[in-house]
Amino acid sequence: MNTCIFLQKAARQNPATLALIHGDEQITYDEFYQRALTIGGNLLALGLKAGDRVAFCLANSPRILETIYGCFAAGLVVVPTNARLHAKEIAYIVGNSGAKVLIHGAEFQDGIVEHIGDFAGVSHRICLTSATGAATYETLLDPAARLAVPVEVAETDPCWLFYTSGTTGRPKGATWTHRTVRVVIMNYLADLHNIQPGEVVVHAAPMSHGSGIIALPAVARGATNVIFENKSFEPKELFALIERMRVSHIAFLAPTQIIKMLEEFEPGKYDLSSLRAICFGGAPIYVEHLRNAIKAFGPVFTQLYGQGESPITITGMNAAVTARMAAANDPRIGSTGTIRTDVEARVVDANDQELPPGQAGEVVVRGDIVMAGYWNNPEATAEAMRNGWLHTGDIGAFDENGYLFLLDRAKDMIISGGNNVYPREVEEVIVAHPAVANVVVFGIPDAYWGEAVHAVVECQPGMTVTAEEIIKHCGNNMAGYKKPKAVDFMEKLPVSGYGKVMRKEIRETYWVGHEGRIGGGGPTQQSVKGV
Repeated sequence: MNTCIFLQKAARQNPATLALIHGDEQITYDEFYQRALTIGGNLLALGLKAGDRVAFCLANSPRILETIYGCFAAGLVVVPTNARLHAKEIAYIVGNSGAKVLIHGAEFQDGIVEHIGDFAGVSHRICLTSATGAATYETLLDPAARLAVPVEVAETDPCWLFYTSGTTGRPKGATWTHRTVRVVIMNYLADLHNIQPGEVVVHAAPMSHGSGIIALPAVARGATNVIFENKSFEPKELFALIERMRVSHIAFLAPTQIIKMLEEFEPGKYDLSSLRAICFGGAPIYVEHLRNAIKAFGPVFTQLYGQGESPITITGMNAAVTARMAAANDPRIGSTGTIRTDVEARVVDANDQELPPGQAGEVVVRGDIVMAGYWNNPEATAEAMRNGWLHTGDIGAFDENGYLFLLDRAKDMIISGGNNVYPREVEEVIVAHPAVANVVVFGIPDAYWGEAVHAVVECQPGMTVTAEEIIKHCGNNMAGYKKPKAVDFMEKLPVSGYGKVMRKEIRETYWVGHEGRIGGGGPTQQSVKGV
């Protein structure tokens, strides 16, 4: 079953229902479906064949969902990239995926041109507006090439590459098949929020990631997707939009965004009574923040836990359960919920033996939700999917009722404001500065960001550099959210007997008094009794 069939059915049943709203632009379901068929047909007319990859780097707009469903319709594989990435980082993903087409916004033109050699594998570049060296998006809307119906695909055919950082520090493409995406859709509707036809769903987080994924079940149910206009997250503008459009569901927020909403919330100023569900994930949230959010916005918070290798689907807790636990002061509000309906998950020891409730180990998962593997990376695939289970790299423990509490990460990944940052990526940039001899990067507790990226630098003998210079150097070479928020200096970084910088020992000094090791888990973070 081609995933585009979900859109086809929504268009057939409710052709005049508004599917996409972005400012003054309004697109019905029939128009959305026809545009997807047209985009898919024109991509094939460029010479692409089923299974070829199409990358995009776009700010939130209807163009994202049109591109995704256009690729689905044509049997192509969509490769979203985070719009906040540096041009060099976009080029790596485009090159690694072997994408033949890159669709991008005008704001990325200068960076792409500056590093055009890194995009050498791209056969066709398509910009939303007129740009040197690129065709315009309008060329994808030539009705002469429109497909009559979505092409036939096998459920095991890939349709999406989700790039996620891994053990090497370089992003890896988690391969999702049409079956994977179908499971995402059905599991979300079954377990987290049963979106109804015509329901108004707002997208205020990047649609290349969590919010765009949750758009899939919204489209399947014929909901109206309202795309937040502001380029930055402005809570008051979001509140006004909820009131004006009678929004019932915020598709996805990172905990950092919820915190910002709390900071700017003024009781009674906006009518938010239409809200029924706010889905959050990407990083754990302080229990205190969650309680305050429920008090401010009502019993609407739905939590999910997953990763790119098992998209948004390992454990979860719907709004009703979350509210009930908050009202009862139940410590399980600090968990990530229970295992999703058609998923298997367990906690195992170093020998992959299942551990009993209360004992901590690595979280592993299996089921149709798990990726087919990493794109063109059999070694990493074999490492992650040992003994038939996806090894998440997260350390956790189940309680006796099956609620999962995350306690640590086996890897050193930092989650800052819902964004994944791999220390080695940052370290490799910093160590390229001529004044730097060595560096270690890790996350430190931060009440707002969950974790803040922090660097400790050892300078070259006789040389000096300021923290501001290091941060600016990072900003010139990578996405802004990966930059250190602060930099400390040591005369000599401590190393082990094997010559490796003692990252854990250095990091521990910044975590004194904090129980958790995920998302700045301080004294309010709940843990499993006995762990």
